[in-house]
Amino acid sequence: MPPHHGPMSEASARWTRATVFPDMWVDPDDDPRENDGPGPEGELATLQDFLAGYRLTLRMKCEGLDAEQLARRSVPPSTMSLLGLVRHLAEVERDWRGWLDEGEREPKLYGERDADFLGAVGDPAEVEAAFAALEREQAATDAALAAHPDLGARVGGDGIAVRELLVHRVDEYARHCGHADLLRERVDGRVGQ
Repeated sequence: MPPHHGPMSEASARWTRATVFPDMWVDPDDDPRENDGPGPEGELATLQDFLAGYRLTLRMKCEGLDAEQLARRSVPPSTMSLLGLVRHLAEVERDWRGWLDEGEREPKLYGERDADFLGAVGDPAEVEAAFAALEREQAATDAALAAHPDLGARVGGDGIAVRELLVHRVDEYARHCGHADLLRERVDGRVGQ
């Protein structure tokens, strides 16, 4: 267990960039997930906005850590690590696209079940490859989704609504961002925002 650092203001002073609320990652005005303009219009734009926000949150949870810290399984007996989550979500992005069409699915990125977590090792090259894979898979998913702007359309061999698939993506990221909060706190004491 990490050492106790006393009051929150003492603990957070060592890592935060925030000045308004010292327990936050950044000041609200500097949070890249926020904007001053109006919110998204329509259901599709709203879902895409939530997905983009959670994708960015995952990246923020990983900022400032070295390869060993990213690969650390900090909540035993779980095999989860922040790097494992990055690898897992790249795998999920790829899998999600397979539901959009009836064609042959792309092969798994990391092989057998749970290899996304079990293969997450503290090697800088592995970290770079994992983030590159996540970025590539997210872009491919966004491109595939752009071809299906009607959320009510039934797609793929199972005839699942695009809306359901997109909501599942938001759900997957939201769940794993919660995991990332706990994993990060156990690595260096930094808490979520």
